[in-house]
Amino acid sequence: MADGGKPLPPRPWTVADAGLLLTVRVTPKGGRDAIDGIAQLADGACVLKLRVRAAASEGEANAAVLRVVAAALAVPARDVSLVAGGRRRVKRLRVDGPAAALAAVLERICGG
Repeated sequence: MADGGKPLPPRPWTVADAGLLLTVRVTPKGGRDAIDGIAQLADGACVLKLRVRAAASEGEANAAVLRVVAAALAVPARDVSLVAGGRRRVKRLRVDGPAAALAAVLERICGG
């Protein structure tokens, strides 16, 4: 519960062993590399909206996604890995590191 008794809104990340699992929706060829906040998809899934300049070919967009997330969370690129969704817009990432600190950074980025 958040302050005031209101439940916290859904978040696209969950605590995992030694890190976070993060669900992102990627817009390739999005004009810039950026995290655009949180969205809820039509199926009810909560995702982190992310755009990258790279095209969705030959793994370029996936590599860019990993770099953008690593830079935003100030972790080495090797600590961010693709778990699922390699050829889809909605992807599941794993970020290794202190889960509470990583979640706090995401909250700041997303305006929470």
